[in-house]
Amino acid sequence: MASEQDRWDPRNRRPEGVTDVTVHALGALSKALETTERARGALYEFHQLTGSADLCLDDAVRLLRKAGHHTHADRVEREILGRNVIPGHWTFQIIEDYNATYYRPFQDLEKSIRDELVEGKDHLYEAEMKEARRSKRHPDHTAT
Repeated sequence: MASEQDRWDPRNRRPEGVTDVTVHALGALSKALETTERARGALYEFHQLTGSADLCLDDAVRLLRKAGHHTHADRVEREILGRNVIPGHWTFQIIEDYNATYYRPFQDLEKSIRDELVEGKDHLYEAEMKEARRSKRHPDHTAT
């Protein structure tokens, strides 16, 4: 009889009748969503870097004025400080639109498909890969 550490975690077992192709399809869908998560993270990085650069402009303007370059300080304030990064948008608005238009619908769709096809179980492809690759009865290769 298998020990407790060698039994599959029931949360990661595919439901009865689910095919390999379905598991692979859901794995591809999950990978696409994970890639979208990374893209979303890049947007947040873009948002924070752009915001930090904009805040650094305060120092540039202050120092230009201190050095007597008032016309140049005025140009930085007028033309760049607080400027939209694309027409009508600061970076936070890009993130909000991305979340509403693409990210959340994708997230909802992926969950809906998992709910319908595999009782909402997540990462079945990876769970089955773990089971196939782990060394049974090794303390660092337990199922759960």
